[in-house]
Amino acid sequence: MEESHSSIKADYSSRQRAAGEIYYIFIVAACIITIGGLVWTIVDYWMPAGKLGAFLELNLGYQIAIVAGFLAGLFFLLIFFFGLFKKGSKWVLKFLFKTRNIEERFKNRLDVKIAAGGLLISVIALIGGTIYALISDLLLEPGTDSPFSNLLRTFTSGNWTLFIGLALFAAIAISLFIVYFWKNGYYLILKIMGTLEK
Repeated sequence: MEESHSSIKADYSSRQRAAGEIYYIFIVAACIITIGGLVWTIVDYWMPAGKLGAFLELNLGYQIAIVAGFLAGLFFLLIFFFGLFKKGSKWVLKFLFKTRNIEERFKNRLDVKIAAGGLLISVIALIGGTIYALISDLLLEPGTDSPFSNLLRTFTSGNWTLFIGLALFAAIAISLFIVYFWKNGYYLILKIMGTLEK
């Protein structure tokens, strides 16, 4: 285990390792929020209102058992994710910063650089436009009609927690894709061109 960890240090810079660890921490946070939101949504479906009052009416033993059960689940998840910390951050590093070899005939080609830059800008604009549209729907005034905003108005606390967890997952996936494409978009276009030329 120490050898593999030292090889990670040798293969990547300190900034790259920090990026991998930060991404993994955000993935863990998204997992915990999503699981918590899922449990809360199930409880909301089973008991839409009066949960706190029902909890306070229970005797002390049941209250301790319920709180301890939630804490046990949380600490189990933390132990599980901390155990996978090295593997998780290593996977992020391999995904984002994999070394690519470019064929000599494709190096420093202006047409390929223009195509890669245009494709990257188009993809980022597509993602940014979609996110802006969703946020605009989310922030619409109550009287404005929008399917997405109308759906959000029906959300319970559990639904909101689940939505935040899933939105965090989506944000992580989008940012990973953008960084990956920024680092590897040129190589991917070269690979496509090489395949077409063959």
